[in-house]
Amino acid sequence: MLRLGRLDVPDGGLVVMAIVNRTPDSFYDRGATYELAAAVERVDRVVDEGADVVDVGGVKAAPGEEVDAAEEIRRTVDLVAAIRAAHPDLPISIDTWRAEVAREVLAAGADVVNDAWGGVDPELAHVAAAAGAGIVCTHAGGLPPRTRPHRVQYDDVLADVVARTTALADAAVAAGVDPERVLVDPGHDFGKNTRHSLEATRRLGELVATGWPVLVALSNKDFVGETLDVPLEQRLTGTLAATAVSAWLGARVFRAHDVAATRQTLDMVAAIRGDRPPARTTRGLA
Repeated sequence: MLRLGRLDVPDGGLVVMAIVNRTPDSFYDRGATYELAAAVERVDRVVDEGADVVDVGGVKAAPGEEVDAAEEIRRTVDLVAAIRAAHPDLPISIDTWRAEVAREVLAAGADVVNDAWGGVDPELAHVAAAAGAGIVCTHAGGLPPRTRPHRVQYDDVLADVVARTTALADAAVAAGVDPERVLVDPGHDFGKNTRHSLEATRRLGELVATGWPVLVALSNKDFVGETLDVPLEQRLTGTLAATAVSAWLGARVFRAHDVAATRQTLDMVAAIRGDRPPARTTRGLA
């Protein structure tokens, strides 16, 4: 069983985690949801479109203007509190690598810590455990937060992904996190070039085979743009192709900007796989 807040995800269940950026400089929406009202409106919209979880972030992943912990807390705590008030049962994730931020946001109502930078703060798992929260253990190749890879090399990228993420997962459980609330993420683009991210997708089954539920964050990333040679605004098709492949190979949670398209893609994969019936089956019967 995978548990995200109050949501119990059955075997075969595919979860859409909608991205809600409370940042003025997000690579995708360029600050469209930086204002509190706009961020809350996006949450309402993505829930209507089929999101199962929302992932709130207060600092963009790429290099940029310095954002200290106090500012990250300012950007995220009131938003999480507003989401919790409007959607009492909706699982909420906080995208942060800082234990001090996670502590405040979990107290405001978040359920999951999405640590995209591979455990750089060893206290993060202890904070999640103390709050009864879940945690996402991500492979970032050992890079510091908000840094880009430069000529990074692996003897075997998937072996490194498996080793680092499972070690983080084991450490989270040792810190007291409920094993049913721990996920692993291969970290597409984080500490990787495009060929690494494609290989991580192609061999995703090896990470799934560890037994830990797998989250993938594929949405509009550079590896999609470079593979297809398309700009940011034309990456949806490639993102959905990678989403379908990842779902078929066993990923469980999908962090996404385009919720409605992702929901339809996952529902189709689930139906082909036999885990979800068609919405209607009148063809050939009338």
